[in-house]
Amino acid sequence: MLQAKELRVNYGKAEALKGVSIQVSRGSIVTLIGANGSGKTSMMRAISGLKRLFSGEVWFQGGRIDGLGPHKIVRLGIAHIPEGRRVILPLTVLENMEIGAYLRKDKGKIADSLEKIYGHFPVLKDRRKQAAGSLSGGEQQMLATARALMSNPKLLLMDEPSLGLSPIMVAEVGKIITDIHKEGVGIILVEQNAHMALSLSETAYVLEVGRVVLEGSASELLHDDQVKKAYLGG
Repeated sequence: MLQAKELRVNYGKAEALKGVSIQVSRGSIVTLIGANGSGKTSMMRAISGLKRLFSGEVWFQGGRIDGLGPHKIVRLGIAHIPEGRRVILPLTVLENMEIGAYLRKDKGKIADSLEKIYGHFPVLKDRRKQAAGSLSGGEQQMLATARALMSNPKLLLMDEPSLGLSPIMVAEVGKIITDIHKEGVGIILVEQNAHMALSLSETAYVLEVGRVVLEGSASELLHDDQVKKAYLGG
């Protein structure tokens, strides 16, 4: 479904990605783990068009997409939930969700998508007329996810979805990711909770200082001594 080939990303003179390559099969969950500053968020921003590449290529469903504007990438079927949620606080829950469907051409099916997403997030239906700023952190994360799903994506980029949430809400985020995956949506997951991320994923890449240092089956990396020591607290 997606291939990122030898991506290099610079911020001034600092090189955030140093030739990173990943591959995502259709409908799979791929996780990126690594310490702060390892390049995970830069990778997500490069794929979604929010950060211009210094070099490298991104291919999605057989077409090259690096160099396209973020809105064109969304229209092709890639939705990005950035770190920190970034919902539009003064707008209502429903207005935030409707923004997610702005680029869709199948306008007649938007109401169906809305009801389907309310099935995932019933609290958002109950609070659809409230300002997004009145929601808790966990509810705002639900809203950010719902807004992205309203674009009807084929691939969802989720950057730190459990950051700052309570253990109960972290478990809920894991369930949401599983439910989205069951519907055939591919996911690239960046997650501070490495144990949860590896448990949910088929494939994993470990990044250190802008490079991939380990890759393979997520279940194998979950039991890898190097990964356990560095990221799993054991």
